[in-house]
Amino acid sequence: MFDTVLVANRGEIAVRVIGTLRRMGLRSVAVYSDADADARHVREADDAVRIGPAEAAKSYLSIPDVVRAAVASGAQAVHPGYGFLAENPRFARACAEAGLVFIGPTPEAIEAMGDKIRAKETVSAAGVPVVPGAAEVADFAAAADSVGYPLLLKPSAGGGGKGMRLVTGPAGLEAAVESARREAKAAFGDDRLLLERFVTTPRHIEIQVLADGRGNVIHLGERECSLQRRHQKIIEEAPSVLLDEATRERMGAAAVEAARSVGYTGAGTVEFIVSSTAPDEFFFMEMNTRLQVEHPVTELVTGLDLVEWQVRIAAGEPLTVRQEDVRLDGHAVEARVYAEDPARGFVPTGGTVLALGEPRDLAGVRVDSWMSPGTTVGSNYDPMLAKVIAWGPDRASALHRLDRALAGTAVPGVTTNVAFLRALITDPDVRAGRLDTGLVERRLETLVSAGVPEEFFIAAALDRLVGLRPSGPVVDPWDVPSGWRLGARGGVTLRLKSGETEALVRVEGLPDAAVVSVNGAEPVPVSARRDGDRLELHYDGEFRRYLRAERGDLWLARDGHCVAVGERPNLLASHGDATEAGPVKSPMPGTVLVVKVSPGETVTAGTPLLVVEAMKMEHTLVAPVDGVVGELNVQVGQQVALDEILAVVTPAGDAEAGR
Repeated sequence: MFDTVLVANRGEIAVRVIGTLRRMGLRSVAVYSDADADARHVREADDAVRIGPAEAAKSYLSIPDVVRAAVASGAQAVHPGYGFLAENPRFARACAEAGLVFIGPTPEAIEAMGDKIRAKETVSAAGVPVVPGAAEVADFAAAADSVGYPLLLKPSAGGGGKGMRLVTGPAGLEAAVESARREAKAAFGDDRLLLERFVTTPRHIEIQVLADGRGNVIHLGERECSLQRRHQKIIEEAPSVLLDEATRERMGAAAVEAARSVGYTGAGTVEFIVSSTAPDEFFFMEMNTRLQVEHPVTELVTGLDLVEWQVRIAAGEPLTVRQEDVRLDGHAVEARVYAEDPARGFVPTGGTVLALGEPRDLAGVRVDSWMSPGTTVGSNYDPMLAKVIAWGPDRASALHRLDRALAGTAVPGVTTNVAFLRALITDPDVRAGRLDTGLVERRLETLVSAGVPEEFFIAAALDRLVGLRPSGPVVDPWDVPSGWRLGARGGVTLRLKSGETEALVRVEGLPDAAVVSVNGAEPVPVSARRDGDRLELHYDGEFRRYLRAERGDLWLARDGHCVAVGERPNLLASHGDATEAGPVKSPMPGTVLVVKVSPGETVTAGTPLLVVEAMKMEHTLVAPVDGVVGELNVQVGQQVALDEILAVVTPAGDAEAGR
């Protein structure tokens, strides 16, 4: 067994791997970029080594720097986590050349399964069913006609949803190929694409495998990963409600054969696509030659620590778990918490973690996270902040526990998708197990709410008054914020805003016995007080407790909602505010990837103007109106902030009048 293992990753997976190493009695070494110098994984490791600046290409993706850090630290082995270099055969070889054990499969197995074209050929030869498609494509139009629409464009060199495009007809093919190639090149350094027939009402079901270096290969059952958006998994669970025992065994056997076909060792995942209407038919999609993000659900239903088995297998130990020993106990569901804003099209967000709410003392609940108060969430890396996982004796109880756990999850200072996750797992079809990969997109309007519950404006107004209330042994009654004035009822009126929602809140009386009216509605009695980082409110016949934090705006969190509320001057909007029509703002902090227009160019509404990239995700910004590009304030490679004006399109009529 090793003495020291370097973890070549960051974020929640680095924290999670370090935890297992600690339990095994092994010394852990973290690596970090300048952006992560004070990150949680750095503090939890026994030692940590700087490997470069914030840019991933010069730090976490720099093979020489990571290998150099491992050798210098005295590590005998390297755990790659997932993402970054985890599926890079050059990294696995560089580790071996430096005398380090790569905790994962051989470079040859990574290459065989990392190239999706070659992988399909390999597993097909081993008798595993594959989706009809085309590889090594020269003429995409001809290949698409041969495969048939709808179809998926997929990068040959990588997965994780990056570079994947659904094309429903010939009209959208050219633009989809251009975008997919660009994204694949940026993510994997390889812009080759393959085409696959898109299975209608598909379900994404994957099989976890474990293999040692002595020819033993087993599967640990399946995970259902059908709840996705833009090919990115959101909710995962084990086992799948779709499969009966016979199909489970057939899929498991196929996954084992796929692993054997490339001499696989370690933990890996074989992904299948299954039609909801024909669950006994399944097709190989790809094999991920690493630990999956969603591995905790398998751990909770099998009782096995997959990271521990990765380490033991890499150290040469035999796999002592036999296939007949594997039992799936109960049900587990995982939700991914992202720094993103569902109300703004799920654009990545960022900020400083001002406080942290995580579920505590809930039976069967596990949280894998890299968050801590003071953490800065930027645009350099993937936007996933944490995973909340719940186990129960059956699916209904697991979903209930997950819902309660998410209700207690909040990251004041950073907008997240927690409220969206709660809406998703309580959707009637999700509760019933009627899943497919298109469900989320079909339900977005009901799952995403841009509005802010009224209670948060009331809580913010009362918190403001509590903060203004003087304290001390002697209080001057004239300093008490009661709004008292001669000849009229006292009161304080606040104009508050959260996102695009505004409210005019009038408070009469003191915080411990007030009457509140929102937007002229019937006044209601409210009382409030602070208790540390909590605001306690009696309102509408209920006692409510909010996690609070303040930096500029006031952040309040309760029941999965976490909103920033700011106070605005009680003035009417200016003429400029009302008439401004053509600014194109950045929907997120990021980098300008492509500029498609020039100043003075005539455009129509919907014309692509720029492409902004953040956290490996591309967002195309289009002209809001017909008109002329009057201003273009950015260039390729420029860093931009959230809501920064990148260009201005002058409406056609205004442009003509100005000539």
